[in-house]
Amino acid sequence: MKPSKPKSDFVHVNGIRLHYLDWGGAGSALIFLTGMGSSAYIYGRFAPLFTDGFRVLALTRRGHGDSDCPEAGYDPDTLVDDIRQFMDALHIEKAVLAGHSLAGVELTHFAATHPERVEKLVYLEALDDRRKERLIMQGHPLKNVQIKREESAPPHTLQEYIANVKRDIPAFAQIWSDVWDEEVSHGVKVNEDGIVVDRMPASIEKMMVENLINQYAPKEVKATIPTLSFYAKRKQKLTDEYTDEQKAAYETFHHDVIEPFFNHMVAEFQNRFPHARIVIIPNGHHYCFMAQEDLVHDEMWKFLLE
Repeated sequence: MKPSKPKSDFVHVNGIRLHYLDWGGAGSALIFLTGMGSSAYIYGRFAPLFTDGFRVLALTRRGHGDSDCPEAGYDPDTLVDDIRQFMDALHIEKAVLAGHSLAGVELTHFAATHPERVEKLVYLEALDDRRKERLIMQGHPLKNVQIKREESAPPHTLQEYIANVKRDIPAFAQIWSDVWDEEVSHGVKVNEDGIVVDRMPASIEKMMVENLINQYAPKEVKATIPTLSFYAKRKQKLTDEYTDEQKAAYETFHHDVIEPFFNHMVAEFQNRFPHARIVIIPNGHHYCFMAQEDLVHDEMWKFLLE
């Protein structure tokens, strides 16, 4: 299916300009929120699948994509207020919020702060509490392993930049499409030396990691809001660049640490949201709405129409 062409526009909120995409559609508003580093364009194929029943939009948070990149405001309260003011600007009183990855923090924080503005919540591999994960991964046996690769020249074109991403992140290469081409084009810029680099400054990425991953404790959601949460069971595929010893160490760590922690995360979320429906995707992908599009779409559509 060819991605639909959405309306691309901006709103002014909190003194900055935020970019969003609007695929139209009839019914309640369904707003997609992105993971860290992604823009609204990452939903170019998935979001329009819901226009038969909803008005579908995707918001690019501050510091990302075509949105403004101020030096501050990367804390949960400000990010949630950005979303609220975005809804106000578009005269959306209540919406279904669906978020990927880091947007789990925004989903929970928004629902706790403005429950009257939320119709339903959809967590797309979106953890809202990453503190224990960070501690767990400190023991990963491959965290300090450096894989030697041929050094490539700095990318001077978008195509060269994309080739480097595919080489360095095989999990992205596996699910690459024209959606990714469009997404990446809005997340980079050409610096004064003519090199294509990430548009988001490292200082902002560091700030977000500290505020939303290292320190964030989920705010209690007191309202009972219908909730759907997808969890992808993932296992790193190690190439022949790793030694047999390294592969064996990873297998042990995955069995003894990662799998039990995955089960703990699911149980912990279910304990906080006992009414939530949990969907576990075997052999899943972090970008489940792309890699397991049919499954995620069908489960999400079923949930949204209840």
